[in-house]
Amino acid sequence: MRRIAVIGAGAWGTALAMAAARAGAEVVLQAREAELVDTINRSRENNIYLPGIHLDPAIRATQDMADAASCDAVLLVTPAQHLRTACRTLKPLLAPGTPVIICAKGIEIETGALMSEAAEAELGGQPLAVLSGPTFAAEVAKGLPTAVTLAITDEALGRRIVAAIGGRTFRPYLSDDLIGAQVGGAVKNVLAIACGVVHGRSLGDNARAALITRGLAEIARLGMTLGARPETLMGLSGLGDLTLTCSSLQSRNMSLGAALGQGRTLEQVLGERRSVAEGVFTARAVVKLAATKGVDMPLCQAVDALLNHGASLDSVIDGLMTRPFKHEML
Repeated sequence: MRRIAVIGAGAWGTALAMAAARAGAEVVLQAREAELVDTINRSRENNIYLPGIHLDPAIRATQDMADAASCDAVLLVTPAQHLRTACRTLKPLLAPGTPVIICAKGIEIETGALMSEAAEAELGGQPLAVLSGPTFAAEVAKGLPTAVTLAITDEALGRRIVAAIGGRTFRPYLSDDLIGAQVGGAVKNVLAIACGVVHGRSLGDNARAALITRGLAEIARLGMTLGARPETLMGLSGLGDLTLTCSSLQSRNMSLGAALGQGRTLEQVLGERRSVAEGVFTARAVVKLAATKGVDMPLCQAVDALLNHGASLDSVIDGLMTRPFKHEML
């Protein structure tokens, strides 16, 4: 695996391209925008999504999906709600056996599918893996120490992927629990919005700690209902990712929640951003999925009500604070 493709030249895709280049790979970074491709190749910087980071000479940007699909492995780093469309485009271009590593975190709104389920439906028998964990793109791009989960059922192939993209400061840990690796990464974005509201509303560190802990319980309930293993949810792609995303305004989702907590509207915040805060979409998707599975997720329901159903911030907070007392383990 000497040639690695990254589909999606946002901040996370660009950071993963840097990690793969540091590991010795030749990297093809696919972007939709011709101007961005030209800028990356000419100035060695993604000035739109990851400014200030000088890109490795081993990274070459392209608009051509076929160019990317010809590589030895493909990292799929599109926004979650566009992953299925990207897979449809890739399908006729991929050689049989080319592994596709899903790096998007979310749940499809229309179908309730996890990213691996959407990819499997479109790519058929192509080998699939999931890369997830506590990561801020800028820190990965700078080469700061980072550990992630690589979930794949074929351990031998997983070890080849780890060798291709892993290095001294980018440390993938193998797992075979694809469901568990995805549930935490998706739901934590919704909970990060809630933690941002706590920050923006100055509700205190006690409230944030309580929200993270009770949020982890929601992740565990949904994950285990879908077939995840408890130890995965306590690992890098579960507790690790939740802790990071709910503890820093570097998180797009937490910073969005903070703005809402300060009284700004969702439309105002989104209108100022080019990057995607996946929790906005996942809130609706996870609440729908939880309802079909009979899983109680009051924190996610509160975020969904705030974002998608016109609920006021005061009513959402009041609704959570006046819920009946119950046993912690329920």
